[in-house]
Amino acid sequence: MDFNATLVGQLIIVFALVMGCICYYLGRRKTQSPVVAGVIGAGLSIVPILGLVYLVVLVLKKDIEITPAVVNG
Repeated sequence: MDFNATLVGQLIIVFALVMGCICYYLGRRKTQSPVVAGVIGAGLSIVPILGLVYLVVLVLKKDIEITPAVVNG
């Protein structure tokens, strides 16, 4: 079976984008900075096993509790 390097590269880029979106979504609930969580998830997904490990870490992390802003007035 012959592997095309272009196809493998495209699959890795698509995987990294999908993982970045999933990590951002989870990061909104589980971290104070969801953009950083998404960027780290996308960056680590260049090596797919690292991206999956990071995703598992985010899933197992406890949700943060958001307190509503108090309006004075």
